[in-house]
Amino acid sequence: MAMNERALNVLGTELIPCSYDPLTGFFRDGCCKTDNQDHGSHVVCARITQEFLDFTLKQGNDLMTPRPEYRFKGLKHGDKWCLCALRWKEAFAAGVAPPVILESTHQKALEFVTLDQLKSRH
Repeated sequence: MAMNERALNVLGTELIPCSYDPLTGFFRDGCCKTDNQDHGSHVVCARITQEFLDFTLKQGNDLMTPRPEYRFKGLKHGDKWCLCALRWKEAFAAGVAPPVILESTHQKALEFVTLDQLKSRH
């Protein structure tokens, strides 16, 4: 994406920030923007639930433990965070996908999940 290109959300409007506290996004700019360096496609803005945190921990991804070397203070229930699209899809299939903030979810998410799937957890 060129720097002057506007990022769009799954609704086709301008992407709005997901969270500044905790500071989220592949670029740690508060938005679920992406580029070809973001191999995980961290494009789904979700309100984190404990159920999801437990699920992703069982998948080998501990999102609760602080990792200061990555400017990551650890997530807790209620935080908003840019999730990897495929992990959200796995959680959706398992019935534990956290609620999505559509206005803050990058349109690239639609390469992995449908808008109806996202809306069902809105």
